[in-house]
Formats: sequence, structure tokens, C-alpha cells
Amino acid sequence: MRKEEKAAIINKVADALKASPNFYVTDISGLNAEKTYRLRKLCFEKDVKLMVVKNTLFQKALEKNNFPETELYKSLEGPTAIMFCQAANVPAKLIKEFNKAGNEKPVVKSAYAQECLFVGAQALDDLANIKSREELVGEIVALLQSPARNVISALQNGGQKIAGIVKTLSERSE
Repeated sequence: MRKEEKAAIINKVADALKASPNFYVTDISGLNAEKTYRLRKLCFEKDVKLMVVKNTLFQKALEKNNFPETELYKSLEGPTAIMFCQAANVPAKLIKEFNKAGNEKPVVKSAYAQECLFVGAQALDDLANIKSREELVGEIVALLQSPARNVISALQNGGQKIAGIVKTLSERSE
């Protein structure tokens, strides 16, 4: 491969790193053409960008983006595929779903999700349990709405009478 081609690949991967706050370093070696097609199709449906790249070129793209040298660099051995995504837990759920169908691969080597580094296949369950931004916002909204619902419910149960309102307010102040 010529130097210009390598530079183009490094730039492409570096741009993908800038565009996606989360990425997974996986091993998909040994998948036949049919399984690779199904994995790529599943990635496309879940808005995960799958890219197979040489380890040295990926490392140079990380360095280009000033990614600190960590355990991630040690996981760059053997065949590597990178999964880029916006939501931190989507690739983990995708991998679990794909592996439930009897596939041994892909295997997570490491992952960078929500500014945290996860190393090893044992981190897959932890990664799948990370809540997305939308899930967290939904939980916060539900928590904020809960007290208002309780007051409205108490007012409706107390009726339209002033005594019911006073009683409800006095119970809330305790």
C-alpha cells in the first residue's frame, strides 16, 4: 500500500473518530461471507458504522486525534474491526443479539464509550447496560413529573372542596 493510500485511510478513520464519540474495537475474524453480510446489515439498521482497518493505521488515527495512550493500544492485536456509534450501548446490544444466533464473533477487544475505556470481552454486559442520553432524559422527566402527578391525584381524590385542598396541602407540608 502506498503512502498516500495509508494517509487517506488514516484521515478517514480520524474523521470517523471525530464524528462518533463512542467506538468499539472488535474481532470479527472467521466470519464467513453470509455472517459478515448479516453483521453489516444489522450494523446499518442500528446506525453503527463498521470499518475494518489495519491496527497500525487505526493507532495513527487515534494519535492524530490526540487520544491518550492507554490499554486500548494493547488491544490492537490480530484482526480488528471498529464499530463507530453515537449511542454508547448500541454496539454492545447488537453484538449480544448477533451472538445469540449462535455466532461466536464479534468479540469485544476494547471499547471507548462515554469517555470511559472498557477492555476485554467481559465488559460486554457493562457496555450493554449503559443508558443512552434519551433514556437518561426520560428517567429525569419521569422523576420530575412524579410529585406533580401525586399532588394532582390527591386534589382529585379530595374533590373540589376547599377542605380537601387544605387537607392535601397540610399533608404535603409534613
